[in-house]
Amino acid sequence: MAERDRLRDYRGKRDFGRTGEPEGRRAPSGEEPRFVVQIHDASTVHFDFRLQVDDVLKSWSVPKGPSDDPHDKRLAVPTEDHPLEYEEFEGVIPEGEYGGGTVIVWDHGTYEPLSHDRKGRSVDFRESLEHGHATFRLHGSKLHGEYALTRFRGGKNESWLLVKKAEGRARGQGTPDPRRARSVRSGRTLAQVAADGPQE
Repeated sequence: MAERDRLRDYRGKRDFGRTGEPEGRRAPSGEEPRFVVQIHDASTVHFDFRLQVDDVLKSWSVPKGPSDDPHDKRLAVPTEDHPLEYEEFEGVIPEGEYGGGTVIVWDHGTYEPLSHDRKGRSVDFRESLEHGHATFRLHGSKLHGEYALTRFRGGKNESWLLVKKAEGRARGQGTPDPRRARSVRSGRTLAQVAADGPQE
């Protein structure tokens, strides 16, 4: 599927004359695929977890946020693909626009696909996601280590779980309070970004 088609849903939901979100012009991609976790204060406060797959960011809404504690199983609900430039988006989406509210970049970095088939052979990461289970190692400013996304419900109410793999004896810290969390890009909180108003 062409990049333009993958972003059809994304573009169809937004008025780029009103929102400062990127339209999705071709962005250069580095050698390693990227990930971003944004905190989004819309109708509810939630985290958006995005993994670069080919030339788009595959996206999931994670209500409680990703956790670095292997005991936490986080619900992840798929949303539309986003353009690669969205990794840098931080600001206020105007009220009345799709997803209206404040967005900060809580974490970002690169990731290493780790998916294998039952015989231990490496498989294409995109295919792993299509089959409903993918593992990967995050190299972020805040999130590090091996995680898995597993689809447990398909169809109209498709749902996944995002879980960190236990590594060593250390127990993680869980997820921070989103209202107190700070952007990895600007050091600002949601309230501080909101005070600056919509991005033009």
